Amino acid sequence: MSDSKNMAAFREETRAWLKENFPASLATWKPGEEGDLGSQSGEDFETWRARLASRGWGAPTWPKEYGGAGLSHPQAKIINEEMFAAGAFNPISMMSGMGVTMVGPTVLEYGTEDQKQRHLPGIASGQIRWCLGLSEPNAGSDLASLATKAEEDGDNFILNGQKIWTSGADISQWCGALVRTDPKAKKRDGISFVMLPMDQPGVETRPIRLIAGASPFCETYFNNAVAEKRDLLGKLNDGWSVVKRLLQHERQSQTGSRGAFSAQKPTPIQELAKTYVGIGSDGKLADADLRSRLASHLMDAKAHGLTIARITAEARGNVEVSAVASILKNSATSVAQTKAELSLEIMGSQGLGWEGSAFSQEELGSVREWLGGKAMSIYGGSFEVQNNIISKNILGLPETTQKG
Repeated sequence: MSDSKNMAAFREETRAWLKENFPASLATWKPGEEGDLGSQSGEDFETWRARLASRGWGAPTWPKEYGGAGLSHPQAKIINEEMFAAGAFNPISMMSGMGVTMVGPTVLEYGTEDQKQRHLPGIASGQIRWCLGLSEPNAGSDLASLATKAEEDGDNFILNGQKIWTSGADISQWCGALVRTDPKAKKRDGISFVMLPMDQPGVETRPIRLIAGASPFCETYFNNAVAEKRDLLGKLNDGWSVVKRLLQHERQSQTGSRGAFSAQKPTPIQELAKTYVGIGSDGKLADADLRSRLASHLMDAKAHGLTIARITAEARGNVEVSAVASILKNSATSVAQTKAELSLEIMGSQGLGWEGSAFSQEELGSVREWLGGKAMSIYGGSFEVQNNIISKNILGLPETTQKG
């Protein structure tokens, strides 16, 4: 599909701007474990963030009045493509935590004008980081069983309860929390979605360390924490509708359609295989079985990418977030986990290192990616939950669990 004249001109403009504005010192930058910005996020990093924010490229499709650039989805795609080609990256989505991918799009749909004006510019610029208080120790996949309560107190809600797996809670300035506001209603009917500042006495966070090493996850405790009523997102006791939409946005962000955050391009897995396994005199991988499985994986990855491109093209750039995101989320999970398994197999014992000079950074990163990737089929709604959504909302199969 060739660019129209306008798209071609936009591509050239984007390419020229990146060449002039992307700091050369960041050409080798890459995030640390679990997306941590690492020690390299210094002055040049801040300069680059500010330059992107000034153009609205932190959330390019958002309206300009809320910190975006008012661009179309095809234009945003061009920005991602040209950044990748230039070895550049856009860190703002990562710097905003759950802001650009989840909270912001939901505020755009459900928020009041006051909420949009107060919250969206900080997200789009990468200056305000958001986390989400959803899961609880006894409310994971059955999220509607949550027990954290919010009681009305004048112009505020007073929150008490515990959340878990709250990504980035210890470094976030704001939180979007799902709370119970009517304990007498059916469990999905008495829930509301509130937004609250994290820097207050009633909020406590405790990081959770995972098997892959560093972790973004935290336990979060609300002990008489305060959320203003003006930061109720959507209607009182209709938070289930809000969070269902928010989770669709989350799954959309996990389809593999987003641009990479790192300036360093990963080594293609087929090149890893040539390096570690070796090739025969005929130029083929020496291991025929591995060659077959590697080819199958590459076809799956290509098919996944083409499906995203087809959906985007069919939508004529106006991509709608829907239950289709569940298909792409599961597809992206399968592709990523298979790649991690193959990478470890290809590297052999060199892919099992944890630390030490005997292993390269790529090898150490590979084992952490493999371990961390196990969570992909759980977070954002488990693989099985996505299959239920696909069966009901796309295939039209009957409800076999519970209403909704």
